[in-house]
Amino acid sequence: MRTALVYHEDMTAARLLWEDPEYVSLLRGTQTLSTRELQALSGQYDAVYFHPSTFHCARLAVGAALQLVDAVLTGAVHNGLALVRPPGHHGQRAAANGFCVFNNVAIAAKYAKRRHGLHRILIVDWDVHHGQGIQYIFEDDPSVLYFSWHRYEHGHFWPYLRESDADAVGQGQGRGFTVNLPWNQVGMGNADYVAAFLHVLLPMAFEFDPELVLISAGFDSAIGDPEGQMRATPECFSHLTQLLQVLAGGRVCAVLEGGYHLESLSQSVCMVVKALLGDPALPLSGPMEPHHSALESIQSVRAAQAPHWKSLRQQGSTPILNPSTYSLERRASPVSPGGPKFKAAEAQASAALSSLLDQLHLNPTLPVRTAVSLTALDAALVLPADVLRQEGSAPQEETRAWARLHEALAQDKALTALGKVLHLLNGILDGQVSSGIAATPEPAAAPTLDVVIRRSLSHGARRLLCVAVGQLDRPADLADDGRNLWLNIRGKEAAAPSMFQVSVPLPGTTGGFVSCVLALVLPLAYGFQPDLVLVALGPAHGLQAPQAALLASLLRGPAGGRVLVLLEQGSTSQLAGILARVLQGEAPPGLGPFSMASPEDTQALIYLRGQLEAEWKMLQVAAPQVP
Repeated sequence: MRTALVYHEDMTAARLLWEDPEYVSLLRGTQTLSTRELQALSGQYDAVYFHPSTFHCARLAVGAALQLVDAVLTGAVHNGLALVRPPGHHGQRAAANGFCVFNNVAIAAKYAKRRHGLHRILIVDWDVHHGQGIQYIFEDDPSVLYFSWHRYEHGHFWPYLRESDADAVGQGQGRGFTVNLPWNQVGMGNADYVAAFLHVLLPMAFEFDPELVLISAGFDSAIGDPEGQMRATPECFSHLTQLLQVLAGGRVCAVLEGGYHLESLSQSVCMVVKALLGDPALPLSGPMEPHHSALESIQSVRAAQAPHWKSLRQQGSTPILNPSTYSLERRASPVSPGGPKFKAAEAQASAALSSLLDQLHLNPTLPVRTAVSLTALDAALVLPADVLRQEGSAPQEETRAWARLHEALAQDKALTALGKVLHLLNGILDGQVSSGIAATPEPAAAPTLDVVIRRSLSHGARRLLCVAVGQLDRPADLADDGRNLWLNIRGKEAAAPSMFQVSVPLPGTTGGFVSCVLALVLPLAYGFQPDLVLVALGPAHGLQAPQAALLASLLRGPAGGRVLVLLEQGSTSQLAGILARVLQGEAPPGLGPFSMASPEDTQALIYLRGQLEAEWKMLQVAAPQVP
């Protein structure tokens, strides 16, 4: 089994029993109280309602989260989602809050430490509200890294807490292990969410090196939800899930939190399940340019956390933290389900969501997710059962026509390899195969890459991202028309990189490599929005197998899973097998202990970002100065 789905129908029993929505906490005795008594008790608390089944449902919710943790940590499944009600992330040690009774994710983290002996747990809370209950429980605990983004609006959005802002970083030994990213405007979308992961969460997460990832998966942060009023479309949550699956060996447990628009909620949950199953994410819709307010928030949280995390300090100068203008005067409580304000907002949200979902093509999974077309490695190569070992070749006429471009491709061995590469490429371009791996003879690596680029651009690829690692030069006469983004790692360092030609030295440490990928490669890839990614591991590429696997795994996202990896035939069968598994959706192996980037690698990265961020907005980590 790969993915667990944990739920119980009894959790649907609790519902609001009165019209005036005073939402409150729960005690065990509520099981025998009358509706009038439940309403009276509820009035003593903030944003919780009681039902005679609440206690039973709340215990089922916790139990579902614990069962999921057990299944993942014992290896019975790779990952999973617990569909629970009531939610949990506002729940505190001795008080219910914000529809939450028991804090499902916090209890699951405590359980994973106590029962399974874990020492490092990452909790990612993408619900639109601050999960202050989780923060309070772990704020002095360095074994739990808690990340939350949330609608804040300088303290004017529920739960109106000063400790929800970026400079609340934890207490005592837990300083730096509470990470708050406050959204001070509504309307945050796909680019803002991805930027927050690339520039805040993931650098710290790789340095933290968690053994388990728990997601407080609230979907009131999705488009159409009247509570959140954000603009992230359902497929965005598939990308977020994929980005988290490269951590902790893929041990990811998602637990449902908020969500008040059923269509948006259901579509987003389905996207998360598809990602957990290993299916490629659909390409992100909309412009990939973070909002100015989002960049201000990212800048503030990076500044607050930089003293505690090497991974943030090595990406460049740390901006000064400018405290927000706090105003904790209470405004209206969150829109309450069932009330007239909720119904009006829901009608408007439904119209906006339906319009956007019409543009979202929920394509079925391709017939073949991953195909491998190798020759010399075939005898020793062990592949997952669901990876296709491709035997065919392109027609001889087509192969010979392309081979005429380069003398090196006329040799029998190179010509045979080229035919297999073209056959695999045609399958990807025709929509029969999602991703693949092919081999090229070492003298023919650069000519084969040239042919693949030209074949792709002339037969359907509108935007092609080529990540060339090692001694591979960009074809000299390739048109610089914006259809091809060339990124060379360990290539000749460009003195003045152009918008579509970037070269960066291969970093020599794990921290340097992670920074290069998160702060340069992925922002460029998401900003370019390619429909095909080529990863070419050329002569002297210098990548260790875990690094190559991480690169290939992360590049599945920007192109909707359409990735073709070209290996030189001198590569090991072990590398080919690992790459096949990550393209199939499995987690890459860990990189090993985190080590700081060298000053030279840091300066190269800072220089490139400075040269490119005016054109590629996803590279920005701070809001531009406004005159």
